[in-house]
Amino acid sequence: MNDKTLDTSTIKTLLQNSVDVKQRLLANEAMLVRIADAAQRCVDALREDNKLLLAGNGGSAADAQHIAAELVGRFELERDGLPAMALTTNASQLTALSNDYGYDAVFSRQLQAFAKKGDVFFGLSTSGNSTNVVAAAEVAKARGLAVIGMTGQSGGKLEALCDICLKVPADNTARIQEAHITIGHILCALIERELVGG
Repeated sequence: MNDKTLDTSTIKTLLQNSVDVKQRLLANEAMLVRIADAAQRCVDALREDNKLLLAGNGGSAADAQHIAAELVGRFELERDGLPAMALTTNASQLTALSNDYGYDAVFSRQLQAFAKKGDVFFGLSTSGNSTNVVAAAEVAKARGLAVIGMTGQSGGKLEALCDICLKVPADNTARIQEAHITIGHILCALIERELVGG
């Protein structure tokens, strides 16, 4: 058995860094309004029998899948499943598209196949510059989808393509992703409560 224990000061610092980002979100009234607006866009789309489509890379892919799963399943309230789909989950599709069209087209090609006017596209990219997410946002705009971006504080190239860009006030990828899933959970709660009450 190893009796050595790592110093907890690093743990405290990392937790405090995460808390600080969320405190900055909490203090930014304009950001809170954008989150509410994003939730309302989703509610309006779902009430019109449209769907939510989400995409990102790496940890942002996991966040896209997590948010979609909360909506298709349930978040806090018992209800019917809501139509939300992460464009990151079909390995055969992703590898075929990457092989045939290049990785930059893995999400935009799926939007060409599945998206229709009135749907909502969520593009998750901590830098805002993920080429495949930006390309998907371009297709989404052209097809009449609402585009909601989830980025770090710069917004990157994605910001200009967004109807609403939820820019986390941080540069560190881990801190941005932690805030993204917090925002994702807030969106799920707002959508669910608005659609089914509670």
